[in-house]
Amino acid sequence: MKIGTGLAVLGVAVLLAGCTDIQKALNRGGDTPCSEYVTQDQDTKRVTITKFVKQQTTEEREPAGTVVDATLISVDLLCGAQRNAETPIKNADVAGIFLNK
Repeated sequence: MKIGTGLAVLGVAVLLAGCTDIQKALNRGGDTPCSEYVTQDQDTKRVTITKFVKQQTTEEREPAGTVVDATLISVDLLCGAQRNAETPIKNADVAGIFLNK
């Protein structure tokens, strides 16, 4: 019983202390389906888009904030209108608004 309680307390502590690190590690970036992306809060969307932009480049540094902002706006618009909600954000495009890709 004590081990279970200890693990629960440890789990809560990890979630509170390193939530963004865990979130970043588990985030799928460009492979995130639009159906999941549109339900994310703004902070999680920013993590998703940042990872997506990093997946598109060979650079190791963080992408510029303006690039993340512009991509976030584009993906918001495209994912909100995709006919196939399971389209990964990396494949969301204008054609997907009209065709069930």
